[in-house]
Amino acid sequence: MTRFFPSRLAFAPLLFGGFAQVSLAQEMTLAPMDITADQSIADRAREKSATLGPMGERRLLDTPYSISVLSSELIDSQQLKSFKDIIRYMPSVQADGARPQTRGLQGSVVQNSRLDGLNVVSTTDYPAEQLGGVEVLSGLSGSLYGPANPAGTFNLLSKRPTAFTRNRVTVGVGTGLTWLKAADLSGPFDPDGKIKYRLNVADEQGHSYAPGSTLRRQLVSLATDFQISDDSVIETNVSHYNYLSKGLPGKFAVASGVTLPHAPDPTRSNLGQNYSGDNNTTDTASAHFKHDFDGNWKLDVGALRQIADRESTAVTNTLINNAGTYRSSVASATASRFTINSYLANLNGSVYTAGIRHDLTVGVTGFDWDNYNPVAGGTKTLGTASLRNPAGFDEPDFPDFTDRYHSANARQRSFVLGDTLTLTPKWSLMVSGSQSRLTADNYSQAGVHTSSRDSGISTASSVMYKPMDDLTLYLTYADSLQQGDSAAAGSSNAGEILSPYRSRMWELGGKWVARGVNLSLAAFQIKRPFAYTQPDNVYAVAGDQRNRGVEFLADGDLTQNLKMFGGITWLDPKLLSTGNESTEDTRIVGLSRVTASLLTEYRIDQVPGLAVNLNARYASARPTDDSNDHWVGSYKTFDAGASYSTRLMKRDTVYRLEVTNLANERYWTNIVPGGLNGYTGAGQASATPAAPRMVQASIQVDL
Repeated sequence: MTRFFPSRLAFAPLLFGGFAQVSLAQEMTLAPMDITADQSIADRAREKSATLGPMGERRLLDTPYSISVLSSELIDSQQLKSFKDIIRYMPSVQADGARPQTRGLQGSVVQNSRLDGLNVVSTTDYPAEQLGGVEVLSGLSGSLYGPANPAGTFNLLSKRPTAFTRNRVTVGVGTGLTWLKAADLSGPFDPDGKIKYRLNVADEQGHSYAPGSTLRRQLVSLATDFQISDDSVIETNVSHYNYLSKGLPGKFAVASGVTLPHAPDPTRSNLGQNYSGDNNTTDTASAHFKHDFDGNWKLDVGALRQIADRESTAVTNTLINNAGTYRSSVASATASRFTINSYLANLNGSVYTAGIRHDLTVGVTGFDWDNYNPVAGGTKTLGTASLRNPAGFDEPDFPDFTDRYHSANARQRSFVLGDTLTLTPKWSLMVSGSQSRLTADNYSQAGVHTSSRDSGISTASSVMYKPMDDLTLYLTYADSLQQGDSAAAGSSNAGEILSPYRSRMWELGGKWVARGVNLSLAAFQIKRPFAYTQPDNVYAVAGDQRNRGVEFLADGDLTQNLKMFGGITWLDPKLLSTGNESTEDTRIVGLSRVTASLLTEYRIDQVPGLAVNLNARYASARPTDDSNDHWVGSYKTFDAGASYSTRLMKRDTVYRLEVTNLANERYWTNIVPGGLNGYTGAGQASATPAAPRMVQASIQVDL
């Protein structure tokens, strides 16, 4: 049994004890703090910025959108492992599904996710060791990035080389005895610092919390900066990442009229099968050429190539009655390879006309994305069991995942224009628009080819008012074209990319820097077509989704010793225009009315170098069917941890310990309509048991 007990941490004294004995014989000094003496916490909050697509870097105070920035410091302090781990700290983000979403709207496979501004696949895995932060823009952003779902834009930031030499090594151990070894090596190649590098390698292997489970993460990532002149730099990134996870609990689906029971103990044997899960390999290469013409006009040209291979053998346990009897099946038909080529070219700068400042942007962006599915992929029934007595089943014959057929191609081309007009010190206007062309080609395994072509304009207009320097009020309207969704696995048109459709958004908000904390409040309404698998098993648009809500975010330093990151979201997600009385004006499946999270970290002056953190999450009840006849209850979880920074043998050293799901709460995560994600084939909901109490301990040393 791999559930966490105190005896499970018997390794902790052994891991830390040897270092502690050495440290007692040496002078213990606090590692240097990363806070400059001449910058107040309010100044840091006021200058916090994010990349606003082709408009370049902007202060959060100067953007008429709800934007969150999750820093590398947060990633390190919480010992996070993946992109999905990172974005779980946002209250308006749902991160446990295949594709991330904000404000209750699911992102697409490609359009909503970016790496350093370039489109990447969202349904593969990205290790935290590769990332220097994540920027999330909630709501519609098609006028800036080209057509996309109204689910926000997730921009992953690669770690960049440092101007000084730093060799950082981390070793760690976690629940299930997963052993982590990682290195972050950075600095200049040459004495003049014209060429700099950053090499990240990570290897984690072992078992996860479920009996018989296997976990493996292996990363090699290299970033380089070539300073070809004082004004020009070429930035490159290449990475190879393999993620294998097998034997964890499968998804639980429900047949018609069946209610999801209380979530089972996820550490029980045979809720999944030890041969089922994911084996994903992602290779990515990108390059940017950046040139500063005169300190005002700046050019950024970038390109990316990515190949994401997947061996997905996901188990689904479909509950066929309310007594807990389920039928297990394993699916292997989802895409086994994605390839994507994406690009951008942005030019921005400022001019003055008639006393009005114009921050201008012109750019192009786009991608070419291909899907490949296994020829022999399908769904196989394993057998029947019950929650009282889960059963192991013999491994079926899986297909050759490298024997694929080309199932779909999507191409997107966008030309972007933008202008921010500063009319007075208090009033400004931001307008942006993109002219886009979208092409989708679908191929059945039998070779039948269908295609669609469309083009259109996406626009956004915002009015901003600053009654004082640290307060911005804004009103934004956005109208965005978006590529159609991909038909779910299990539907009769699986893999087909639907024709494009359009979404609209209103957002009224305010941003305020209070002491050292960035506060953001936004009220919004978003409406989009809603697609799901129909009773005839065809995936198609059959209604509208209208989400109204209010979100509050807080990020910064309350004092020099106390940091916080979190917020609360109230959401009213409705399904409309379905033509079916039972589903008209009902809550969207799997979405809570209220979600909240708050991470706090406190540095204890009485023990120099010691910091403690606490993270709390809450989600209210969620419906599990379109007619809202069945629900699952609310849940709350707590994470707690501590870190200790010191000098050990003249090396900066940080000890970390983190416990997630402290109370070992059992709850369902990632509740989605079965027809939307293709897991059930019965059109009902599916859900995943959440992870139990987990422990991670590590030592980080700068050599």
